[in-house]
Amino acid sequence: MKFLVINGVNLNMTGVREKDVYGAKTLDEINAEIAAHFKADKIEFYQSNIEGELCAKIQSAAKGGYDGIVLNAGAFTHYSYAIRDAIAAIQTPVVEVHMSNVHAREEFRHKSVISEVCRGVICGFNKNSYILAIESFKL
Repeated sequence: MKFLVINGVNLNMTGVREKDVYGAKTLDEINAEIAAHFKADKIEFYQSNIEGELCAKIQSAAKGGYDGIVLNAGAFTHYSYAIRDAIAAIQTPVVEVHMSNVHAREEFRHKSVISEVCRGVICGFNKNSYILAIESFKL
């Protein structure tokens, strides 16, 4: 199977910022662990801090023959109607993920504007949130 894992704003700082929330592993280290877990699958990783680039990647993924998209939009989750509309415009299923349990954090993190156009939401399992999301496409 073929998957696209998209990470949004500030996730390039994983392993550097808020280690008590996101852990000490860098995003590259997490991506390597995900790829190693799914050796039989093709997984592409993408990260951007720019909302429009994330929208363009989601839109282009619709033409890329992906079986699914795993999206951690970071803070864009809570207010990006542009990313929401990009997801709604494609047929490729998207699973929203978060490494932390957003419902146990600040109130503003409790609301996602992208959840209703995603196939599902997985949060609170650190890097395993990504692994669970990919596994969900295989059910």
